[in-house]
Parts: sequence; structure tokens; C-alpha cells
Amino acid sequence: MTQPVLSVRNLEVEFATRRATLRAINGVSFDIAKGEVLGVVGESGAGKSVTGLAVIGLIDPPGRISGGQIELSGTRIDQLPPEEIRRVRGKRIGMIFQDPLTSLNPLYRIGDQIIETIRTHTSLSESAARQRAIDLLAEVGIPAPEKRIDGYPHEFSGGMRQRVVIALAICAEPELIIADEPTTALDVSVQAQIIALIKRLGRDHGTAVMLVTHDMGVIAETCDRVAVMYSGRIAEIGPVQDVVRNPLHPYAKGLMGAIPTLAGEDKRLVQIPGSMPRLSAIPPGCPFNPRCALAFDRCRVERPEPVRHGAQSVACHLFEPAKETAA
Repeated sequence: MTQPVLSVRNLEVEFATRRATLRAINGVSFDIAKGEVLGVVGESGAGKSVTGLAVIGLIDPPGRISGGQIELSGTRIDQLPPEEIRRVRGKRIGMIFQDPLTSLNPLYRIGDQIIETIRTHTSLSESAARQRAIDLLAEVGIPAPEKRIDGYPHEFSGGMRQRVVIALAICAEPELIIADEPTTALDVSVQAQIIALIKRLGRDHGTAVMLVTHDMGVIAETCDRVAVMYSGRIAEIGPVQDVVRNPLHPYAKGLMGAIPTLAGEDKRLVQIPGSMPRLSAIPPGCPFNPRCALAFDRCRVERPEPVRHGAQSVACHLFEPAKETAA
């Protein structure tokens, strides 16, 4: 079996407060293969962005990785000292943040920012780095890149700024890109262009992509596999078409049932009652049990472990082996 680019095992992230230590991520495990796009979806507060920040080493105090391990191409990176993880960021892992305007320094030309990143992680000269920056801007679809390279962030539209951020993320040819809600602030037509660009990066460069979003349309259009997160845990993970067409976990079913279709069927969309629990009030057992119409006594006291169900993996007592559920 080919070694995955990213391997996360039993990841736990905690935040210490005055009153208690809150666990934001609890036992998350997944792999991303070379050239694969893994979507991570869920409501606000599910732990999607925190998982991405933990992978790239950007969890600031009072937060910390309290358990599990993260491997990049077979090398463990979650215990690296700050200087070493800084060299990993940008060179081996690229990051695309949600708001490109706050990701770029407004006082510097975009070319200077890209050239600085290239020269930090490669041995290219100033002139070679500038040409590389122009080539990158052309690759991500910036028109007249030899002229626009000397522009400032405020001179670009939202979609063009996001393309600049993508150029920054890929300038050192990383093995992994973490894209945190890269299309949220963009209109639908620009979203489609950014989605196509992310897909092409994985196909042409063999780059693994972790795509964090709450938009199931983006997931269905872009990703090879999808992980549905709830309350700091993965509720279901599997091939995107399987999860979209035949979700197993009641939470995943609720998410898919809330998406309107063009089939013209006259029926109400699914509404999931309640809201995501606060970190200080996560219920015992399955964290989704207060909102689940199918919950039974075991769900309220025992945390379900992920079990294989065909190509999918689901953390739900309803899908545990028959010999166990029949006991």
C-alpha cells in the first residue's frame, strides 16, 4: 500500500481555561494520499479548522496537541520544535486561509510577498524567484502577471486575491495544502473557478489537499473523499459519492437532507433540531445523541467507535456488528 502524504492518528487538541480543560478535537484519525482531495465538513464548531491548524502546527497557547500523532510522508511532525516546524510550513505544507485580504500584507506588493516565500524555502536567486512568481501567477489565472506582480492586495478583486494566496501556498511545491474555507467569501462564479483550480493542483502536481468547508456543494464538486465532523470527532468518512448519495450516520443524513435539489420534488427539507454543543457541555456517549431521532440508551452512555461499512467508516452504534448489537 502506498504511503499516505498525511497520516493523522487519534489526534487530540485541548484548550486550558480557568475553569476547565476543554477538548476541541477528540480521537480524530484519517489519511490523505498523494493527489487526493479530502473534504472536511460540518457545522461551525465541529473542529474542522482546528484540525487543519493542528496539522500545520499553528495551535497557539493555551491550546495544545495533547494526544495522537501527525505524520507527513512517514515523518512525525507534531513533536517538532518551533524552528523545525516553521521550515515545514510553506515548504512541505501550504495553507490557504478563508479571507485572502487578511492573509496578505497590505503594505507590500504581492510580488514581494511571493518572492520572499520562494527565497525562504528554496535556493533561487532574486531574479529567478521573481520569474517563478510570475509563472505562478499565470498558473493560477492572474491576467498579465508580469504587470500585476507589482500590484498591492487592495488593487485585486476578492477572487484574484484568493488566487494570489493559492500561488503563495504552492510556490515551494508543497506535498500537502490545507485549504480552510477558500471559497466562503466569493460569489458563485468565482467559487467554481477556485474549485477547478484546486482540483487541477492535485491532478497536475500530485499535491494532497485537505479542504475544510461547510458547503456540501463544494465538497461534492471537488473532493475524492469526505470526512463529516461533529463535536471534535469524525462521524463518517468515505468516498464522496457514497457519503453524498448514501450517508450512514444520522448527522450526515441530516446534512445531506438539508440540501435542496433540482428534481422538483415537493417535500420539506430535513431540519436537524438543536445546535452543536459547547465544548464545556459535550454530552456523554455519542455527542450527537441529544439531536438524534434514532438514539437509544447505549448512545447516551457509550461513545461509538468507527466501524467499516463497505467503503465508508461510521462512528454509530446502529452500524456495529450484528453479534454485538444483538447481545
